[in-house]
Amino acid sequence: MPEYKYLSGFGSHFASEDSRCPNALPEGQNSPQKCAYGLYAEQLSGSAFTAPRTENARSWLYRIRPSVVHQPFERYDKNPFLTVNWDEQHPNPNQMRWNPFDIPAASKTVDFIAGLRTVCGAGDVRGRHGLAVHVFLCNSSMTNSAFYNSDGDFLIVPQEGSLDITTEFGKMYVKPNEICVIPQGIRFSVAVDGPTRGYILEVYDGHFRLPDLGPIGANGLANQRDFLSPTAWFEDRAVQGFKMVSKYQGALFVASQNHSPFDVVAWHGNYVPYKYDLAKFMVINSVSFDHCDPSIFTVLTCPSTRYGTAIADFVIFPPRWSVQEHTFRPPYYHRNCMSEFMGLIFGRYEAKEGGFLPGGASLHSMMTPHGPDRQCFEGASNAELKPERIADGTQAFMFESSLSMAVTKWGEETCSKLDAKYYECWQALENNFKI
Repeated sequence: MPEYKYLSGFGSHFASEDSRCPNALPEGQNSPQKCAYGLYAEQLSGSAFTAPRTENARSWLYRIRPSVVHQPFERYDKNPFLTVNWDEQHPNPNQMRWNPFDIPAASKTVDFIAGLRTVCGAGDVRGRHGLAVHVFLCNSSMTNSAFYNSDGDFLIVPQEGSLDITTEFGKMYVKPNEICVIPQGIRFSVAVDGPTRGYILEVYDGHFRLPDLGPIGANGLANQRDFLSPTAWFEDRAVQGFKMVSKYQGALFVASQNHSPFDVVAWHGNYVPYKYDLAKFMVINSVSFDHCDPSIFTVLTCPSTRYGTAIADFVIFPPRWSVQEHTFRPPYYHRNCMSEFMGLIFGRYEAKEGGFLPGGASLHSMMTPHGPDRQCFEGASNAELKPERIADGTQAFMFESSLSMAVTKWGEETCSKLDAKYYECWQALENNFKI
């Protein structure tokens, strides 16, 4: 593992400079007449200039060349499976489950950008309202190329293989059971070591933040100090034909430039990429009776304008103790006004130990009923209720949204991973009614 350095804290205003260039950060002002070392000052804004101080997101970058130094953008048509066309398929309210998505064979070289696949989504990317769910399926590193998303934030969940990510702010190494967030507009490049697979939650509205704790109090769930941001690192490297790929209004564009974009010598601000280790999540659970709502497992949220209703929540189901009395402990049968996309990083999910596999996924759309299969129901209904560990060696997660998501043609047809027999897992549930 690379020896990367990180800054700790969520939403903090950080300052970092590469040790090779001490005093690169100006004092007392953001944009002096002349920056140290002949650097250029550049501001990256993730919110409106006049956003309230608590919501204002921006960073100042001190770089060798400003990011404007590139040739014109042209259409980049090498990945037809990244889309915002939510109307290409007829709506489908059925329960959906995908077997593990295929990673490209070793004989075919596919990097992170070429391996992006949109599974489902909703909203209007131009109106900055909505979300998309993607998977990435790749086996090679990005070479002399970088990527940025003009449409929104990427929350990246590695499932197989680790991601060695270089950003304008520095480097991050993200392995399975960790996540990272690359906010809108930040440029990055992904290196991998062999077969790599994972999930991405993209939001167009605002940015991810920690959920309010309410009656929980000051502590619990994900702690601010456990989020890590990279420290400044730069390369002054001339590269003829370096490719800068932009995702803009759902389409890909590419521009050529003659240098590496990772030339930020120093930076300060609160608009930064970050990573988080899911093993550090502090689980809150019932110690009396009944099954708590999955909202108690929310790691990050992107709120909507309606209080308590999210554009997207990132929820995990980590190892924990289960101690409820006189209670059906697994998730209850349920119909929801939210859309629920689930994935499995490793292990066996407690409510469906067969069929729902690492690297696969499921989607339960608005008001589509779902819940445990018969085996899980029978076992939990008749189990001796004593304190027990559940989900050891398992990490499942959910992307939950208040928007009704449509499945893409790739997700429903092209990938050939949709399990047409998923509905059968509930057909054996019996009529146990007795008077």
